[in-house]
Amino acid sequence: MQSRLRGELGEWDWDQLVFALIASTLNVFRNDAERVGIVVAIAALAPIVAFAVWYAASEGFRKFAMSLNPRILTALQTWRLIGFTFLLLEAHSVLPAIFALPTGYGEMAIGATAALVAWQLAEPGHRNSFIVWQLVGITDLILAVGLGTTARLLVFLIFHVICIAQTRNWRAVEESRQRTVRTVQHPAI
Repeated sequence: MQSRLRGELGEWDWDQLVFALIASTLNVFRNDAERVGIVVAIAALAPIVAFAVWYAASEGFRKFAMSLNPRILTALQTWRLIGFTFLLLEAHSVLPAIFALPTGYGEMAIGATAALVAWQLAEPGHRNSFIVWQLVGITDLILAVGLGTTARLLVFLIFHVICIAQTRNWRAVEESRQRTVRTVQHPAI
């Protein structure tokens, strides 16, 4: 059973590689300045969805996943130190700062702390801290994919935030307007 499962994982990796090579050859992942990178988002989310479905549907895969050592899985996140390349690419105006800076610093922070977390926190006594670190790593990845695919749309997000912030002042503006109206209508007040 173990060899069958490894064979399935090997095929899974091979299928993903072939898909990525064909898709990149066809420029599916090309993200022109006028186009939102929805294809990139789909490509990033598809393996996660596939993993979740496979995990839910296959008891053998669940057993395999749960047999993996969390210390090793966490230590493998050290490769994310390579996030400095996002900063280099931003410095050379290849990537937009709104994407490169949070992504680069986030990746480097996770990569720099991965070995320490694997060594110190991957045990029952530090369960909550370990989970928090994992959630921070997931959040960083979600942020990176989100910013990478929607960086040009962030101005609209900013518009929403400004509108919400302005609603906090509506009451004061309305009261001020009403006082002005009363003063104009009734100079004695």
